[in-house]
Amino acid sequence: MKFQDEKNIIHRAKANDQSAYNILFNLHWDKVYSVLCLRTSNPKVAEELAIESFSKAFDRLESFNEKLPFVSWILTIAKNHHIDSYRKSKQKFENLKEIDQGDYFEPYSCDPSPEDLMIANQNLDHILANIKTLKKEYRNIIKLRYFENLSYKEIENILKEPAITIRVKLFRAKKMLANLLDRETN
Repeated sequence: MKFQDEKNIIHRAKANDQSAYNILFNLHWDKVYSVLCLRTSNPKVAEELAIESFSKAFDRLESFNEKLPFVSWILTIAKNHHIDSYRKSKQKFENLKEIDQGDYFEPYSCDPSPEDLMIANQNLDHILANIKTLKKEYRNIIKLRYFENLSYKEIENILKEPAITIRVKLFRAKKMLANLLDRETN
């Protein structure tokens, strides 16, 4: 693809043209996914990181310098996202090691207490209320995936959208929901 053609597609994407996002995604998916596969040695993790990288890139598309190649920019985002993800997982592992080495007691029962059940139900009501504040397309995709337990393929058939678009939208919906919940706790 010519540089000028890609530049026009980027302009369309900046104007929120969904088909332009899909073109950019399809043009660069193989490169991003391949780089992340090499870095992670795990196709599933690489796929998740690639989807998250595209989501980050599309959320920050306004900051893209059009004098530079888009592929370099998206690959930089993907590599940095992989590094951030690795650091977070390493920190979680270190925290788990500390907990594992510490003194702790065994609970006598793994069943939740009535109080725990009540709190869980209140939290679910709170989460559902926040889901209702999202745009309809995001509410719908969350409902299909998590409340109806449909696979990506089944959602793709229902919504008549490519699986990649569905994954990106689901990632964005979860991100928005997490931000809403985080704002309320702070």
